[in-house]
Amino acid sequence: MEVRIGVQHVAREVVLESEQTPDEVRDLVAASLKSGEPLVLADERGHTVTVSASALAYVDVASEQVRRVGFGS
Repeated sequence: MEVRIGVQHVAREVVLESEQTPDEVRDLVAASLKSGEPLVLADERGHTVTVSASALAYVDVASEQVRRVGFGS
């Protein structure tokens, strides 16, 4: 699933592919905003992204979709 994180005063967004579910990501974002602690997310390869809660502009959680392979519908 793709997660896009907007950071205040930064032109580019942070994009990562995560194995976490959309609900897990939403819960982590909510907990970060509530506590003021940094948001820490892991990507598919085990790398982590840490963003200060005060710097978060938005977090876009893409829905999980099955990718089609081939031609036609």
